[in-house]
Amino acid sequence: MLKPLTPRTLAATLVSLSLIAADLGDWPTYGHDPGGQRYSPLTAITPSNVSTLKIAWTYRTGDAYQPKRSKPTAFEATPLYVDGTLYLGTPLGRVIALDPVTGKERWSYDPHIDKDAGFGDYANRGVSTWKAPGGERRIYIATIDARLIALNAATGKPCRDFGDNGIIDLRQGLRIPVRDFADYEETSPPAVIGSTIVVGSGIADNNATDQPSGEVRAYDVITGKAKWTWDPIPQDPHTTGADTWKNGSAAKTGAGNAWSIIAADPTRNLVFVPTGSASPDYYGGERLGNDLFSNSVVALRADTGRMVWYFQTVHHDLWDYDVATPPLLFDMQRNGVTIPAIAIGSKTGNLFLLNRETGKPIFGVEERAVPASDTPGEQASPTQPFPITPAPITPQTMTAADAFGIDDADRQWCQAEISHLRTTGIFTPPSVQGTLVMPGNIGGMNWGGMAHDPQNHLLVLASNHIAAEVKLIPRAEVENVRSSRGRSIDGDWEIAQQRGTPYGMMRRFLLSPKKRVPCTPPPWGTLLAIDTLTGEKKWEVPLGYFPYILQFLSSPAGENGGTGPGLPAKWGSVSLGGPIVTASGLVFVAGTLDPSLYAFDVKTGKQLWRGELPTSARSTPMTYQGPDAKQYVVVSAGGHGIPGAAPLGDYVVAFSL
Repeated sequence: MLKPLTPRTLAATLVSLSLIAADLGDWPTYGHDPGGQRYSPLTAITPSNVSTLKIAWTYRTGDAYQPKRSKPTAFEATPLYVDGTLYLGTPLGRVIALDPVTGKERWSYDPHIDKDAGFGDYANRGVSTWKAPGGERRIYIATIDARLIALNAATGKPCRDFGDNGIIDLRQGLRIPVRDFADYEETSPPAVIGSTIVVGSGIADNNATDQPSGEVRAYDVITGKAKWTWDPIPQDPHTTGADTWKNGSAAKTGAGNAWSIIAADPTRNLVFVPTGSASPDYYGGERLGNDLFSNSVVALRADTGRMVWYFQTVHHDLWDYDVATPPLLFDMQRNGVTIPAIAIGSKTGNLFLLNRETGKPIFGVEERAVPASDTPGEQASPTQPFPITPAPITPQTMTAADAFGIDDADRQWCQAEISHLRTTGIFTPPSVQGTLVMPGNIGGMNWGGMAHDPQNHLLVLASNHIAAEVKLIPRAEVENVRSSRGRSIDGDWEIAQQRGTPYGMMRRFLLSPKKRVPCTPPPWGTLLAIDTLTGEKKWEVPLGYFPYILQFLSSPAGENGGTGPGLPAKWGSVSLGGPIVTASGLVFVAGTLDPSLYAFDVKTGKQLWRGELPTSARSTPMTYQGPDAKQYVVVSAGGHGIPGAAPLGDYVVAFSL
């Protein structure tokens, strides 16, 4: 049994271990380092030899699963590599240890979740790890059914001195308790900093005003003893942010939760928490005000949970514009001074660069007037924050005249549909009439996030360019609409109750009904780089393609600059997964609907290689140097669960020279 250590000793140890691991080619945290830069110092795979990459091994978890109800599993894990072993989590909550050279399983742990519980985002993005100065390493997973579990890294057995025989039930102790099992889950790995492990939560959108509360909680890494709790919705009427919740709404409103990756700065004893919208997403008449600290990044003291600063990216969110993007910590050079910086992405397509010690914008942020709501009972914020620099990384407005179609019928349908919607640009509130939301709820930037190249002073990220349509349904009509349409999430209408408000909601991505082609002008997804010295865009290229659209195209393979057979390369794909960067000058990225892992030149954005996968990869890759001194690039490929796209899968694929 381990003895508790002081936070200062453990923080210093963690920093030291992270630096050593990076030098040896490990990948010790989800984003490679606690601040999530996703930058590897490895150089064996280079722009000149990347075209010779081949599959070294493939492992199948066996955990691809289509439940009796709800979405299928989403294999979104980025493996860790430490102490000569790969560790990964699966959507079913299993933790698996693999040999890094052969891909053979060393051990696996099964928490035996209820596979048919009806989880919303049926995903796991990875595990976390901590190593005691005495040598014992632990692996932590936050499972889809909201359990925090500590395992011995060597054996895969639960650490009995942590929590209740290795397990903490995260559904317990919430301000607003969990009523429906599927309303509260965990999808992202917790943050480990010093002697503390910090975990957020995933809370179902749009069900009710009083969804489970979104407290962020911290525990001792050895004992699992609770250290602190931070509620993103302030409960003390005398504290900062309390006056942004009108009519007592703070006490009865849920969510505002941190479902994405929490970044850590061990040197400054800070964690940076990205939060989502308060419940429900599309009507805020029951939570009037700016709703701090939802849709924000908040810096907290890692050992106490005390708030140091906050920055809100969206006031009074009505569009599901969570801070889904993991915050990225990096050092920025400006006017000969090194600034400790944080990059904050948003589904809005706005990218904010702040000083991570103070939360102050580096290039400036201004409040701009935005459209008012025409829905009775709603009061949209009259302004929203926009960065002066960088410019938006995705289009934020669209009209019927802009509609795209691969033939006249498609284009005419899109034009007709858009013509009767409210289309006054980003932050146009939802309406009974119907509102075009651009970018849609997938972003912009989503949980795939960014990578930082310190050599070339670049932030590299993927961007989605897809519009959505949102309608509010008067309460008396909700059940009729649900019974006539059902509830669908395959590109058609998704319908939700928003109980406790006068309106339900229905939303869909704007796709032509027959060919399922976006009405948004292409490209539908890009990869781009932002120069952190100036805040300007350095380059941008289309990323991936929509496989199911191939059947509707007449041009033969290779024409129109095809990425796939007959598909114009300029069209791109939506992406759920982010890039990584290596010191040799490469960007590796997957996440698109096509079954591909791509390599690009980080300086120019030129595509250098495409590796074929068994199915599409809804994940972020990683790279490591194995005990055989070879560099590997690994990605989890599980498909996207979208009809007509790549099939459901459970593959871990490793490439090497």
